Amino acid sequence: MKTTAFVSALLASLLGVHSVAADSAGEKEYMIACAGCHGESAKGDGPVAAVLNVATPDLTGLAARNKGTFPFEYTLFMIDRRNLIPVHGDDMPIWGDRFQASATSQRGETAEMVARGRMLSLVYYLESIQQ
Repeated sequence: MKTTAFVSALLASLLGVHSVAADSAGEKEYMIACAGCHGESAKGDGPVAAVLNVATPDLTGLAARNKGTFPFEYTLFMIDRRNLIPVHGDDMPIWGDRFQASATSQRGETAEMVARGRMLSLVYYLESIQQ
């Protein structure tokens, strides 16, 4: 997992993912992929949250729940979820598969690169909204 996070961080730096534009891209990704469950404010109060089998977490408190440090690698892992065995009743989608399956590129990036970029933009956005 550490190698995956390192490669993702390296890819992000090479592609310039962590920038103002990336924060905007991350917010757009969030509104499309996450807001339905986690809410537009990321407080866990999206319109779908009431019908899920599990409580939808407040994503603005990830750092607070981790002794003030944003859990970057864990957050990326939880969004990707391709290397995670789902627990009974777990409603979180496997975004790594979804982003890779829908990946398109006009510059020659692989589907994996596009998927990682989308996931990283989400993680950087979530990091920017911590309270």
